[in-house]
Amino acid sequence: MSLRVKGILVLVVLVGSIVAIIPTFQAYRPGGNPQAIKNKVNLGLDLQGGMYLDVEVRTEAAVTRVLDRIAEEIEDLLLDKLVDYNYVERRGNEVEISLPLGEKVDWAEEPFGRLLRNLTVDSTAGNLHRVTLPEGEADRIREGSVDQALEVIRNRIDSLGVNEPSIQRHGDNNLLIQLPGLKDRQSAIAAIGNQAVLEFYLVVDNVTVATMDNARHVIKFQEIRDETTNKLQRRDPYVLEKRPVMSGEVIQDARLDTSQFSARIAFSLNSMGADRFAKITTRNRGRRLAIVLDDKVVSAPVIRSEILTGDGIIDGNFTDKTANVLAIQLRSGALPAPISIREERTVGATLGEDSIRQGLLSLAVGGLLVVLFMLVYYRAPGSFAGLALAFNLLLILVVLASFQATLTLPGIAGIVLTMGMSVDANVLIFERIREELRLNKSPRAAINEGFQKAVWTIFDSNLTTLVAAFALLAFGTGPIKGFAVTLSVGILASMFTAIVVTRLLFDLFYLNRKRLSELKI
Repeated sequence: MSLRVKGILVLVVLVGSIVAIIPTFQAYRPGGNPQAIKNKVNLGLDLQGGMYLDVEVRTEAAVTRVLDRIAEEIEDLLLDKLVDYNYVERRGNEVEISLPLGEKVDWAEEPFGRLLRNLTVDSTAGNLHRVTLPEGEADRIREGSVDQALEVIRNRIDSLGVNEPSIQRHGDNNLLIQLPGLKDRQSAIAAIGNQAVLEFYLVVDNVTVATMDNARHVIKFQEIRDETTNKLQRRDPYVLEKRPVMSGEVIQDARLDTSQFSARIAFSLNSMGADRFAKITTRNRGRRLAIVLDDKVVSAPVIRSEILTGDGIIDGNFTDKTANVLAIQLRSGALPAPISIREERTVGATLGEDSIRQGLLSLAVGGLLVVLFMLVYYRAPGSFAGLALAFNLLLILVVLASFQATLTLPGIAGIVLTMGMSVDANVLIFERIREELRLNKSPRAAINEGFQKAVWTIFDSNLTTLVAAFALLAFGTGPIKGFAVTLSVGILASMFTAIVVTRLLFDLFYLNRKRLSELKI
């Protein structure tokens, strides 16, 4: 490669790198707004503060909910087919269907066959039929509930506007969540932790708490709070049919409605939900339908007429803020199973600033010591290594900014290690040049031979480290992955700066001379 081509290449890379890194400096300068600037290096939780959560998904509850839904759908199909039945209930890990004597149902025929395709039906006990989940199907539901919980939580966090959240599976049923830069802890806990299970129950008006049948009915309470202080004043009991007639899984959209004096939530159902809601309101005109959110009655309006549009209103004692959070939760979907926060850590912004300051200080001190050593030991060529080192650091930051990667303290450690490896490549070149000079070769020939012989040594030594870094990147998580990212990028950048940039500097300051009689290195 000619000197002209190398010069143009390095100049283009340098100018492009400077332009690419400007947004990062604008974002983190005093008074800057990182959230408003794109294409920058994002700072991790340990550098800018935020929240860390270890969340457990209770997967057994997901299996129970599937069985409840199967019982609900079986009963609905029996009603549609005008089949008489005594009861349809989930009992433990199976659904029991009791039919009157003489009543027969072929569970393999449609529409029952489609619903029970992956289930086992035991009809050996006369007119008592038991539907069970095969263990493989139950395992699939448990596994899927964790993946679904991850996606639901991700959608909720995205709605909060958190920049570069990290949500990862950990073990069989745990999620690790990092929310860098989060300021409002309560909103995050409310958005992530609430299950947001919306269910619709028919109210049983002709019985009381004292006369209810526990096998057929259930009690749920409506909390009445003071509008000013939000203090709980009383809890009104509602006797409801034991199983909900519809769940919030069929909600297509939910939004804040401020058209009235108090905040409300308007919702729309998908086509399947709209059909089911139409059946419910047609069959139960004149009855009250309780809207239950997370096991609490929000309201219980009377069904005046059939509702065919699939649109509705949740009217409760909401503020604009709570109604908006609830709308986000309903829109992103209910969690497939309850979750519990096993561990919570909050990193303050002050600690983040200290971490940034100490990290930058370690970079500055490490870089300065390396440059001083190179200048003392290798004289003028040592300054070339210093310039290549600065170029190497710039390239790492540019690549991180281009992919909008997140920089953490382990990432800074990877950069510091890369600085040493970048200098190591230059040391290999300089020592090769020294060897050639000891063989009484001319300075010009020593430089050419030194670079030519050192290139493959640099390639081999960096390749082994790069393979190890890729292994950490593939199998590591969290801090280990952050370290591997900066290490991998740094190795590739150091090879470019050592082989191309350092060689260009030698060409400009030594080989471009007409007479080169001496080389002090």
